[in-house]
Parts: sequence; C-alpha cells; structure tokens
Amino acid sequence: MAKKKRRETEGEINNEAQNTQSLANGDSLSHEKQPKKKKKSREKEKERQNDTVSSEISTVSIAVSGSIIDNAQSLELATRLAGQIARAATIFRIDEVVVIDNKTTSEDDSTDMVENSSDEDDTGAAFLIRILSYLETPQYLRKGLFPKHNSLRFVGLLPPLDAPHHLRKHEWASYREGITLKNQDQGSVGTLVDVGLSKNVVIDQVIEPGRRVTVAMGTNRNLDAGSPRQIVPSSRPREEGMYWGYKVRYASNISSVFKNCPYKEGYDYRIGTSEHGLVIKSSELTLPSFRHLLIAFGGLAGLEECVEEDNSLKGKNVREAFDLYLNTCPHQGSRTIRTEEAIFISLQYFQEPINRVSRKYEQ
Repeated sequence: MAKKKRRETEGEINNEAQNTQSLANGDSLSHEKQPKKKKKSREKEKERQNDTVSSEISTVSIAVSGSIIDNAQSLELATRLAGQIARAATIFRIDEVVVIDNKTTSEDDSTDMVENSSDEDDTGAAFLIRILSYLETPQYLRKGLFPKHNSLRFVGLLPPLDAPHHLRKHEWASYREGITLKNQDQGSVGTLVDVGLSKNVVIDQVIEPGRRVTVAMGTNRNLDAGSPRQIVPSSRPREEGMYWGYKVRYASNISSVFKNCPYKEGYDYRIGTSEHGLVIKSSELTLPSFRHLLIAFGGLAGLEECVEEDNSLKGKNVREAFDLYLNTCPHQGSRTIRTEEAIFISLQYFQEPINRVSRKYEQ
C-alpha cells in the first residue's frame, strides 16, 4: 500500500467519548425543546472543530459483538467477561473498541440505547458499552460521570486497568483527565476542573459542569498559581507517544462498523477473525502500511452470522467484507474459543506484524 500523508480528524472520537459520558450522566437530548437542541448541536460542532488533529498517528481498533454478554449465566460473570475485554484492550494499546449490536438492523448508531436502557432491559451491547466506558474512566472521575446502575453492581470485583491516564493523587503528569465542576465565582472567566489532585485546577474556558476533558498540566506544579491550565484534544497525549485509553463506539450492525468509522478516510485495512479463516503464522504475516487498522471478532455464532443478519451486506460473503480473514488459533483443542479468549490470543498474534509495519512506516 502506498505511503502518503493524511490529515485525520479525531474530533468525532472525542465527541463519541463525551457523548458516552454525558449519557452516563443522564443527559438526554431527546426531551429538550428544539432551540436547546440546536444550541447543543452548535456547541458540539464547535468542540469537534477544536478537537482536530493534524498528526499522522496510526490506530488499531477492535470490533466485538455485544451478544457475547447474553451467554453469561449471571451478572457477575457478565461483568468479569467485560472486564477481560477491557484488560485486553488496555494491555495491547487498543485505540477504539466498537460494540456491535446484532439484534438490530437500524441505521441509528446513537448511544441513546445506553442512556435509555433501564436496569431490567439492558441489552448485551448496552451492558458491554457501559462496563467498558466505566473501566476506561480514571477512578476519581467515575462517581461524577456514572450514576448508580445495576449493571455496575460487580465492577468493584474487577482488576483495575491501571492505564497511564489512571493517575494517583500524588503523581504528576503532563496531562490529566478531569471533570468540569462549575464556573469561577465573582464573574471570573473560567471553569474549575477536578483532575484528581489535592486541589482543583482552573481552565480559561467556560464549560458546562459534568463534562470530561483532557487538561495540559504544564510544568508548574503549584496548584495555587493564578495562571489557568489549558484544555487540549483527548488525542494530544496519544500524538506524543503516550497510550491514553480507548474510545468506545456503538454500531447497530457490522456494516455500521465500517460506514460510521470516526476517522476521516475510514479503516484502510480490515481483518476478520474466525476458525474458518486462513492459517498463517504470525512470523510470516505481512501487513500493508495502514493508518487505521480494524480487527473484528464475532459473537456466539461468529462473524459469519454478523454478516448474514446485516441487510446491508445481503448476498455478500463474509470474506468479501474484510481485506483479510484469519484463523489466529489453529489446531485448537477445544471445540470453541470464547470471544474474550480469542481477543487475547489474536491481539498477541498481531503484535509483531503490527510492530513491523510501524517500524517500516517510521523509517
């Protein structure tokens, strides 16, 4: 694949994460009056424009079916399953996790399904999105971003992700994730932000309370200093070589995974995994240069079912939906490999091929 410079728009990813957190907060746009909806739309568009990045960072995304949750025998086991996926995504530095809802053929890929689901009718996709988003969020922000929900009852049993942006109170870093609290008093222009330190910091923008933001902390560790901190795009730490967690996206079906890709030019290389795929040794697998790689995992009946149930892909063979269709665990001793197991196995399998491409691209 020819190498060429591209400009990528990451703002939609940041909006997606903000939308997920806003939904977790109980913010619903569907019941607002029309003028307020237009105002919110303008604000989000402004945020999207401010969140544009020009660097050529490559990304790796995974797509997984929410139906795997339906196979769990209890809420606790479902929570542990989701926790395994979150751990795998973090360990292997995944940038985006797309959750596929195979039960619908809808074109609507909004996250309203997460917000509107009650304790009783949480779908597998809604449950997985909520747990993944919760675990990716730094601990000091969770109380402010996630209201109590039955789906979160057993999250305390899960091992922490311990990602680089999950900072302790005594740790100093160039960037910290924060939640906006309120505007400064006495007519000052600015907003207080809780970044998990002993004191809140001030930013020079007025942002509504309850929004997750990425704050550039600078070199001045004096929290009492008068100079405000700066808000930066959530992709900025990633541009500087730091892993900064994964984004979570909802897709109504497999075709929506491709069609609603948040990157401007889409996924330029798509890999499907299945026991029916090609068998190639990891050391012999050569991937083309890519900007945005997608690795997809099927649900209880595999990717074949995902493609068959998608009206947009009627008559299309599953191999035609991907650039490469692989069996990453041949000669298996068990009749089935669970999706959470396949994710760990496959992401380890792809490590060296991806690293070879990255080193080649950097030369």
